[in-house]
Amino acid sequence: MVNDAGRNPPQPEPFSADLLRGHTDTIVLGVLKDAESYGFEIYKTIRDATGGAYEIKEATLYATYRRLVKDGLVEASWGDETQGARRKYYRITDAGRAVYLQNVRDWTATAHIINKLLNVKGGMP
Repeated sequence: MVNDAGRNPPQPEPFSADLLRGHTDTIVLGVLKDAESYGFEIYKTIRDATGGAYEIKEATLYATYRRLVKDGLVEASWGDETQGARRKYYRITDAGRAVYLQNVRDWTATAHIINKLLNVKGGMP
């Protein structure tokens, strides 16, 4: 598609999923901080929050759920579904909430330092 000036429209900025890979636990905890949710709903929430720009593979998410439960950061329980398959619901624990808040503080401090090192002012160098 060509815009009125005869040029191609601007393309979205490239996205580096590598920068987020180490933060899957925090992303899932962030989804759960406000309400419990089931596995596929968490996946859709993450996908939709980014307008589809970022999707975590389901296998990665289910490994994350198991790890978060094992570490006591999330509790899992089977829902009582009257229609369709039973779903496993995940709920953040107090320990999970504390880890989430610390991880957000760490991310914010790290982003601030990286922005300074890259000499970012107002979003773009």
